[in-house]
Amino acid sequence: MGNESAAMLEGVRVLELGSVVSAPLVGMMLADLGADVIKVERPEGDPVRQWKGAVYSPHFLAYNRNKRSIVLDLTKDADRRTLDALMDTAAVLVDNYRPGTLDKYGLGDEQIRARFPSLIVCSITGWGRSGPYRDLPAYDGVSQAVSGLTSLFVDRQAPEGIGPTISDNVTGMYACNAVLAALVERARTGKGRRLEVNMLESSMAFTPDNFSLYLQTGVVADRYTRPAASCFMVLDCKDGKLLAIQLSNRDKFFQALCEAVGAPHLAGDARFSTHKARADQQSRLALLADLRPRFLERSRDEWLAVFREHDVPAGPLHSIAEVIEDPQVKAMGSIYTLEHPTQGPMRGINTPILVDGVRPPVRMLAPGLGEHSEEILRELKVSAPKN
Repeated sequence: MGNESAAMLEGVRVLELGSVVSAPLVGMMLADLGADVIKVERPEGDPVRQWKGAVYSPHFLAYNRNKRSIVLDLTKDADRRTLDALMDTAAVLVDNYRPGTLDKYGLGDEQIRARFPSLIVCSITGWGRSGPYRDLPAYDGVSQAVSGLTSLFVDRQAPEGIGPTISDNVTGMYACNAVLAALVERARTGKGRRLEVNMLESSMAFTPDNFSLYLQTGVVADRYTRPAASCFMVLDCKDGKLLAIQLSNRDKFFQALCEAVGAPHLAGDARFSTHKARADQQSRLALLADLRPRFLERSRDEWLAVFREHDVPAGPLHSIAEVIEDPQVKAMGSIYTLEHPTQGPMRGINTPILVDGVRPPVRMLAPGLGEHSEEILRELKVSAPKN
């Protein structure tokens, strides 16, 4: 089907006003599906462009492919008129400013609805538009902490900030989902919508089982709750490599594990014979104590071969570098390579979505600051702003 898989959102123009991760992720996900995404940047550009002093940072590259960039200073009248002209042509506007920021530029809810009634506006905030935290700054780590996510990772005896970006990313994904639904409605009715998505609630919604557990039973989840409930283990092997196993609540997988490690008697042990028994913290620790020395008898590859024979859900615990070399990742074509005119060959992660068996291509690497300003202005048939 060639590049037809990239065209599902062809003709949909998206304006991305924002920076860092959440709004740029929305823009990139829509761009991957064929939307014309115009990244509207301040004269200094998205701050992630120069993360740790880099000119074209890996972090900016990760969230900004398939977009065009125009530089506008919204404190200036001429540039605001250019933004108005862009909004006349757009179906979607996405921002991740603090509440009230767009109002300063004459783009409050009432003004937008009166002037651009078919425009879908999706605003991403840290804390929503009401409540005591409304005007506070918000970043991923703070949102993770307030939402309870961090409590599911942190060691309270030696607390420290750990782990990847989660709150920013899941917020962007929820926002993209909302935009796509609004586009479907807009195609039917011509009506725009005002969408709001905040990082706190998105982070909470991302782990609904933990909240349900507490609200229904009073049990407060911690970093061991899920491993115990799903029989998830990470074990050292003879070669010093790590292996992950998750048996879920299936007795057949536990029995297969016992056979694979040469300890069929464990399946009949009352401490482990049922999922409920295995989920008990003391039983979990006892099982690990039995398994750890066994796993030191073989290399990771040897164990993986045994587990595949016995249909035990297991896999290598990879570093990021090892993921790139994994044969399954290579077979799927998960990594793209494109040539940048000044930076040379650049590699990144492809969209995980296939359309009729075809992966939408990476059409463009992340843009240079204002790289498409003149091109976009020509399309609008307006002159470059004179401020």
